[in-house]
Amino acid sequence: MRMRVACGLCAALSVGASGLRGQTPVLAPVLARVVTDTLFRPAPAESASVTQHTVSIDGQLIHYSARAGNILVKNDSGAVTGSMFYVAYTKDGADARRRPVTFVFNGGPGSASIWLHMGSFAPVRVATSEPLSTPPPPYTVSENPNSLIDRTDLVFIDAMGTGFSHLAGKGLGKDFYGVDQDIKAFGDFIVRFVTVFDRWNSPKYLLGESYGTTRAAGLANALQGRGMPFNGVILVSSWLNTYVDFGNPPNSLEITYQLYLPTMAATAWYHHKLPHQPAELPAFLAEVREFALGAYQHALSLGNRLREPERDSIVAKLHEYTGLPEDFIRRARLRITPDRFQKELLRGDQRTAGRLDARFTGIDHDAAGESPEYDAADVAITGPFTSAFNHYITSDLHYDAGITYLTSGAVGADWDFRHRVGGQRWPIPDVSEDLRE
Repeated sequence: MRMRVACGLCAALSVGASGLRGQTPVLAPVLARVVTDTLFRPAPAESASVTQHTVSIDGQLIHYSARAGNILVKNDSGAVTGSMFYVAYTKDGADARRRPVTFVFNGGPGSASIWLHMGSFAPVRVATSEPLSTPPPPYTVSENPNSLIDRTDLVFIDAMGTGFSHLAGKGLGKDFYGVDQDIKAFGDFIVRFVTVFDRWNSPKYLLGESYGTTRAAGLANALQGRGMPFNGVILVSSWLNTYVDFGNPPNSLEITYQLYLPTMAATAWYHHKLPHQPAELPAFLAEVREFALGAYQHALSLGNRLREPERDSIVAKLHEYTGLPEDFIRRARLRITPDRFQKELLRGDQRTAGRLDARFTGIDHDAAGESPEYDAADVAITGPFTSAFNHYITSDLHYDAGITYLTSGAVGADWDFRHRVGGQRWPIPDVSEDLRE
């Protein structure tokens, strides 16, 4: 299955989300709202707006229908607890028994799926000035020649508390805002969607991004247990093991520094900050990966027992691979965190590198600070995506939810990261075991 992500160098300076967004809850600077247990108590009716469209992909004109609507989810007693918003794109005239259907979502936790929807896989996309900031409106929503609609139907789902998805009836935040609660909600949505639209016998795929990969891995196992096997799971910016993450130094695990090094090298290569700029990126990254899992791993494991000559050699290599000053690397004890890298790489230009997409650059008020004051990539795309989507959903898809579309919901701060697997409930999720099962 063809898969192209909107950002060219989607530098995973956080593993994913993310959600779009990454390793910690990312709350966009606009349209963020605290989601409480008292919002949207009345349970709405299920409704949808269906419109017809066309798109050209690889010279083929595809006729498709877009269905924007909501599906109600219920608790074990049958009482409504929430309303989940979706947009489904289906190819007209296709045999639903053989036509694949792919369920797509971003992560966060607390991110709507507007990013994959309007930036990557849907039949339409927002025209942006990547990697520059897009000028103010009007914005353009145009055909997406890289859409997957030629291969599969697509269902974009907004997590509870994001987009137009909201608590309803007897629903409480604790029913949805957690690893297992979220998996159950998405599972309930997918089961109901497949039942209502007679897609039980269709080939089925899950496509998640950042925390959405955590959700996808858990969903694959949970829904298989409910009699719904999947034909494939697609992971964009994987985040399956939350303990492989950056804490506050010195509490970070050593492996995290190794895993991020190739991304930092690719970013430095893109911005021409390497002392010896390689001509080709793939061969360069292969060399960096070998170093990261070899000599670098060995040096980090030695800690204070690392001898000075070997330390000098590792510092020199890290300078060659990241472009950061040797003195900075030495003072950081060979351990470079993403936020420090984003700030230090372009410090001489008084710029910062983006987090979600390292091609973007930002300008901080305090050029001498420790970390970027904001994510240049997030700020650059949030406005265009939000404005263009709100226009698209009402003008093109003729859907009016009567509420504000939330690109991000303030649900991640209270997220319950406990996860039940193998008969035990762990304090942090490792959904790689779900995927293995």
